[in-house]
Amino acid sequence: MSERKLGVVKEIVEAVGMNISHVYEDLVFLNHNAILLQFTDDSNVLLLRINQEAEQKDANSGSALLKQEALARKMQFLDGGSYALAQDGPEQVRIEFFP
Repeated sequence: MSERKLGVVKEIVEAVGMNISHVYEDLVFLNHNAILLQFTDDSNVLLLRINQEAEQKDANSGSALLKQEALARKMQFLDGGSYALAQDGPEQVRIEFFP
């Protein structure tokens, strides 16, 4: 896997008025988990997923802003579908991805 450009991603996120809530391995959670960015093997391409429990109108408009700002920085945020968080034990969370 190529080097992850977390610094550039942070700049993109902040440029559109959002914040990073949490980073775990190849996942970057935004705005209290409304949107999730997932690094791919290409350091300039990330998958953008929307939480199924998020306000869809707000998440979709945020998604469009992120994609536009990413392009301005020579990166791509591609639609990756949606995701859901589920409790998987007292201190574990499971992430489910949907197309």
